[in-house]
Parts: sequence; structure tokens; C-alpha cells
Amino acid sequence: MNRDQIKLAAERIAECYHTYITTFNELTALAPQFFVDKDWLSMQQNHKRRLRLYKDQVEATKLLLQGFVKDVALEKEFWRETKSYYSWIITERKDKELAETFFNSVIRKIYPMQGIEKDLMFVFEGYDTCDFHSSEKLFYTYPPEWGLQKIIRSIIQDFDFGVRYMDKEGDIQLLVRAVREVILTRYQASKDTITQVWKNVFYRNKAAYLIGRTKVGGKWMPFIIPFLNGPKGIYVDTLIFDPLTMSSLFGFTRSYFMVEAPIPSQLVAFLNSVISQKKIHELYNSIGFNKHGKTEFYRDFLIHLEHSKDMLVEAEGIKGMVMEVFTLPSYNIVFKMVKDYFEPPKTMTRQEVREKYKLVSVHDRVGRMADTHEFEYFHFPLNRVDPTLLKTLRATVNSLLTITDTEIIIKHLYTERRMIPLNIYLENCTYEEAKVAVEEYGYSILQLAQANIFPGDMMTKNFGVTRQKRVVFYDYDEIEFLTDMNFRWKPKPETYEQIYASAPWYDIAPNDVFPEDFKRFMIGREDVKQHFWEYHKNMFNPDYWKSIQEKIKKGELLHAFPYPKEIRFRPDEEA
Repeated sequence: MNRDQIKLAAERIAECYHTYITTFNELTALAPQFFVDKDWLSMQQNHKRRLRLYKDQVEATKLLLQGFVKDVALEKEFWRETKSYYSWIITERKDKELAETFFNSVIRKIYPMQGIEKDLMFVFEGYDTCDFHSSEKLFYTYPPEWGLQKIIRSIIQDFDFGVRYMDKEGDIQLLVRAVREVILTRYQASKDTITQVWKNVFYRNKAAYLIGRTKVGGKWMPFIIPFLNGPKGIYVDTLIFDPLTMSSLFGFTRSYFMVEAPIPSQLVAFLNSVISQKKIHELYNSIGFNKHGKTEFYRDFLIHLEHSKDMLVEAEGIKGMVMEVFTLPSYNIVFKMVKDYFEPPKTMTRQEVREKYKLVSVHDRVGRMADTHEFEYFHFPLNRVDPTLLKTLRATVNSLLTITDTEIIIKHLYTERRMIPLNIYLENCTYEEAKVAVEEYGYSILQLAQANIFPGDMMTKNFGVTRQKRVVFYDYDEIEFLTDMNFRWKPKPETYEQIYASAPWYDIAPNDVFPEDFKRFMIGREDVKQHFWEYHKNMFNPDYWKSIQEKIKKGELLHAFPYPKEIRFRPDEEA
């Protein structure tokens, strides 16, 4: 075998990875200036560009390699040796785990394989946590003898964004009061108390977030400080101590942060220490390394399979006309496949459905759409597939299946966080819980609208309820851009024939929407229907939807607050 060819292939992949990560870091580094300039359109465009970067670079690498490896592209030994040499090249890289994932992506594009081949790919090498506790370069550190006032003033000074503050002294006193109310009523500061704030700022949408921790009462207490740049200048919006709220900021319904991470595993290790509810793959996702997050998820799932015994079964809920969905009850994920045939009235193709999912992957999810990972040739042990599920899969997605004596291999699927379908939740919850759920349901639809997404099929079966009782949309086959829809009042009938017509007597175009009709199907639970209609009365008004369209067309960007309005220092202040 030609050693020079192996060496050249490994070097080219390493060079292409270096190009990818360098460009990724350059795009990330633009976020602070966009925040300062309040250039929200550029912030969005930059975010989408960064999301597309990985796939584009993998494709470019594939094209680069094909020219000089075509005579050995199908030889397993060639790729085994290439992996070994590549592993040596990246040994000293501080982002080695990302470089390994990039190699996996490239080889999957070139070498035909049905699933993961451990001798050709980096399957369990992976996450290598870096120590962050002893590094002074990573934190601004504030000693206890400074006192609370000086510490807060120093934090504000250290993170000076270089633009006018709305009310800097007011922010300082609001932060001091919040610390006293939450921490100092429960713990007494001592000589061992210390406060640290991670030096790199986390940017997303219109906000900048500081993440820190205070050692008090013998343990670390994490906190997050969100800053906004509004019409009157920079201001602190709140101070977050609640672990569930912090977890939500890094949740699967949120867009990825822009944060500089020279050593990604070091940042992930820090985040894992302060937001312990999140798994490693979720944290990689949250900082923009979603392809490596996918790798970490797969590893986590394989380990879980080894340590569990339950069977893969159909997911609960009303069966969809487009997607077949199953789950492992002990693992908080669903697996979704596009069916071979769609029942009427669905008329789209499988490729059109996949395009909808791609749209969601690069769009701002504003906390109301679930993130997904896309897999090809996903392997499951056949003895872990419930016979009823296997029968269903053969009937609905047979073209996607390869079944061997020991495995079922699925050609294409999506993974998504498992939630309780809203229709099932409403059937089983109390009246008070149902009121909150339908309020959330309405907010979910309207916040998506403000982000220029129209869900299309808004029935409750297409929404899920998270552990924190947020309502999230997860069925994407009919989504459209809101600005492409035509919201209309229903024409009033004037003649006898029109009044008693069995079908609409007026013309209806494919993109016409009649919000007045929403009441007929949106809520099935009788005791909360009226509450929903009154609480979200604007939803049934075409003029309200048109007003959202106008704002979008003017370039206004919604800031979806990832924390409750009631904890904001100034709840009515514009973002």
C-alpha cells in the first residue's frame, strides 16, 4: 500500500479540519461587535453561516480527496492506516475530539459503510476533559475581602462592552440586592468565599451572558448574568441562580451560543460543573459544536444500551401521517423516520420533509422548537426491538430498513428529545395545570410567528410538554415562513346559497390562512377552551398576524427571553 498516499490523505483531512475550526472561531469572534452595534440581522446571518460551515467543509474535503484516493477509496486497510496517521497528526491539538469527529464525517462521505466501523472511525476516543480549576487565565477572580459592592462593581467594569449603559449604578445595586436576597440570607460569607466569572462572554440573539460561580457554604453556587443592549443602552436584565432556569438557557429548544472556546473540552468541563443537569453532548451542542454533540450522543446511547434491558417500542401519542416514531423508555430520546407513504391529505415528498427539518436546523428555535440530529445507517440490536414495533416498521418504513440476524439498520432517522405530547398531557392533568399548558401552547405558536415560522398543523398532538412544563413544537413537515402566508378574514355570506353552502363558496389559495377557524380544532379539552380563547384572543385575528408579518419585513428581531418575565429586574424594558 502506498504510504505517501496514506500520509497525504491524513494531512489533507487535518488541513481541512484546521480551515473549518479557524473559520468557525473567526465567525464566533464577530458576535461581540454585532452585540455592541445592535446589528441583529448580521448576528442572525452569522449564526446561520456558522451552522452551515461544517457540512460545506466536509463536502469540500470529500471533493479534494476523491481525486487522489479513488483507486484505494474502497480499501478498508487504506482508511485504517489513514486513521492511524491522522490520529498521530492531531495528538497535540487542544480540540482533538472535534478533529476526530471531522475525520468520521469525511470518511462516511467517501467510504461506503452501513453504520459505524470502529477500526476505521473514532468511536470511543472522544471527550477528554481539561482541567479548568487551576487556570487563572479562564476566570476573573474576586476575593471575599473586597466585599459585595466592590465585587459587583468590578464584574461590571471587567465586562465593559464599550458602549453607553442605560443605568450602570442602578444595575450594580440591583445585582447587590439579588445576591443578598438569594445567597446571603442562606449562607454567611467567609475567608474561603470566592467568586469567579468565566472570561469569555456567551452571545445569543440580543443578549450577552456572563457565567460564574461563588464558593459559599462549602460548595460552588453557579450564576448567570444576562445583559441586553436596548434603545437606552446596555443594561443587566436579571441575575439567575435557579438550576432549572440555567439548564433551560442551554436547552434543546434554544439556538446555539456564540462563545469563544480555544479548548472546547475545557469550556464543556466548566459548564458541566455548573449546569450538571446537562449531558456532555448537550453542552457541545449548546456552544455550536453540534456535530461533535451528535458523536457524544451516539457514544452515550451505546453505553446506555449496554447497561439497560428495556425494549425499543412505539412512542406514545397519536400516530402521525408522515413520521414513524419510536423510543427506548429508559432513555429520554425519540427516533423519527419519514414514512414510505403518506396518508391523505398529506401530499409532500420525503425529500420535502427532509428540507423542512433542515430549515429548522439553521433557524432560530426561540425556545419553541426541538433540536434534532440526523443519522444515516443507525444500528440497533434486533433483540432490543419489540416485535410489535418491528412489525410496524416493516409496514411503514420498510425502504429504510436492513435487517440481519442480529441487527436492524435504519438508513435515515432523526433523534429528538422525548416530551409528553400536549394532547396526552391535557387528558391527564388538573384544571389549573391545563390552563397553564394552553397558555404556553399559545405562546409557543405566537413566539414562533415572531421568529417568522408558521407551524402549519397546529393541533395539540404536534406539540410536546417538557419537564419544565414548556410547550414545544416538534412536527415540522408543514412549517412555512410566516411572511409567505396570506392571513384573511372569512368573507361574510350574503345569499341563501352562500349561507347554506356545504363547502367554501369563495376562492382559497394554498397559502391562505383563516385564523377565525383556529377555534374549531386547537383545544379539545372543554373546560379550558374558553380560557384559551380569551387569553390568546389575538390569535384568531388576521390583522394581528399581519402586524407580526409587517414587523418581520421591517427587520425587527424578536428576543425570546429564556427565563421567566417575573425575574427580570425591569420587566417592561425593551430588548
